[in-house]
Amino acid sequence: MDKHYITAEAFGKIFVYLSGKKEIYCRNREKTRNFLEAVYFIMRTGAQWLELPKFYGNYKTVHKRFLAWAKKGIWNDILSYCSKDHDGESFMIDGSIIRAHACASGYQKNQQEEQALGRSKGGFTTKVHALVDALGLPLEFILTPGQSSEIKYAPELIKDIENANILGDKAFDCDEFINQIISQNCTPVIPPRSNRKLKREVDYHLYKERHLIECFFSKVKHFRRIFSRFDKMALAYLGFLAFASSIIWLR
Repeated sequence: MDKHYITAEAFGKIFVYLSGKKEIYCRNREKTRNFLEAVYFIMRTGAQWLELPKFYGNYKTVHKRFLAWAKKGIWNDILSYCSKDHDGESFMIDGSIIRAHACASGYQKNQQEEQALGRSKGGFTTKVHALVDALGLPLEFILTPGQSSEIKYAPELIKDIENANILGDKAFDCDEFINQIISQNCTPVIPPRSNRKLKREVDYHLYKERHLIECFFSKVKHFRRIFSRFDKMALAYLGFLAFASSIIWLR
């Protein structure tokens, strides 16, 4: 293969980490790069696995290995490794609705919520709840059905954060959540709702930085497998999301 989508520097950092993982066999540098390039191709183009070019290898083998890594949490581990030196001065939270393709359907009604699939007027949707650092670089995700409220999962996203600013829009203006932020020695930078009787002081100059999480969603949605969900399993979609985020870190 003449063209590589992942830069040599970015692959080198990922390979150094993977070669030390005991859960997977990852010793051959060229074969590992070819596999990661194959996953990147599918992720970037949104193509079906069946359409994977022959020089990447058998699509069934590549797909099976991708799912095996997702089940072992390898894609999330790569993201954690790439983001270990994040800027912890501020953190931002937000959610984005992803339209799910018809091929992501097929589960029984009681299984759809487990696979982060929700029904709306336009069809199936998934919501990505994201946490990014002060530079707008991704750290963690939670997948839920598209109709889920963002405030419901915000406490889980920030539970391990201390001594930082927490930025969010008015959807996160909830007394219980604000109290959690303060109890973790953090500063809430969340504008109060218009109907709130007791207004809180907010650093609106710092709040302007919240656009960085919107910029992250814009970047990650350039990957067609992120922009639209084609995967039946939430685990597979989350694997693509983590890998795409790792690539953003290494750019």
